[in-house]
Amino acid sequence: MNKIKFTPELEKATGEIEYNMTNDYMFRALFQKNNNALKGLLSALLHMQPEEILSVEVTNPILIGEEIKDKEFRLDIKAVLNDYQQVNLEMQIANRYDWPERSIGYLSRMYNTLQRGEQYINTKPAIHIGILNFSPFEEQPIFYSRNLLMDIVQHRIYSSKFAINVLDLSHIELATDEDKDWNLDFWAKLFKAKTWEEIKMIAKDNEYFTEASNTLCDLYENFNVRERCRDREDYELEQKYLHDTITKQAEELEQFKKDSEQKDSMLEQQAKELDQSRKDNEQKDNTIEDLEKRIQELTKALESK
Repeated sequence: MNKIKFTPELEKATGEIEYNMTNDYMFRALFQKNNNALKGLLSALLHMQPEEILSVEVTNPILIGEEIKDKEFRLDIKAVLNDYQQVNLEMQIANRYDWPERSIGYLSRMYNTLQRGEQYINTKPAIHIGILNFSPFEEQPIFYSRNLLMDIVQHRIYSSKFAINVLDLSHIELATDEDKDWNLDFWAKLFKAKTWEEIKMIAKDNEYFTEASNTLCDLYENFNVRERCRDREDYELEQKYLHDTITKQAEELEQFKKDSEQKDSMLEQQAKELDQSRKDNEQKDNTIEDLEKRIQELTKALESK
């Protein structure tokens, strides 16, 4: 039973949400501000009962609402569970077609936390969780995938300390029974909800959803937070424009190369045909010359008779 109630502000809220939880700044601010909501989300993503999560510490806090001068600033959440397990949580909507490489890079930096002289056995488990609105592997989409280092023949897990999970918001329909048991499908719907009515409908029966929704409403009323959300949206649009422009130019260059190769091939063929034509003409000229000589010889022979 949900003992948490909607705030009066959320109760009154209606209409569209300009910046919902898929905005990486809003996502970052919300789960930094509401530790209980973060605990509920991590409980679902890590398949842990809430009571198993004794503590969640965000280790890279931001000043909520303050301007971020570096446009490329990563708005991921770095947290430590129960003073032991490292978690990196990130909302990513724009597909830059490099997610596998990016996530491995992020995870590797987080995993390498040993101090000089420490034993490798003491390395803390690290898990990177990407919440994406696209499929990293479009040919085989999975709603929630959990990836470990594993032997490809015996499928023996090499280590469970190094993991990458992906929640694909674009394929909620692929949620398994296990995903639904952990409410991951409802978390995904909550993230994507675009109206306050949707938010309240999804959140009403779950305390963690309600906590997150109340905090979303509270942050949404903050002008500076909305400005930061807009900054991030503008940045993502700019990145998409640059990516699309570069992609288009690369495609045009590739087509130009193909056209040039085709033209070069045609010119080469024409050159061969021209060369053959010259040889044929030379042969004809030689034949004509031989015939003329033969005619002259025959003419002289006739005259001598």
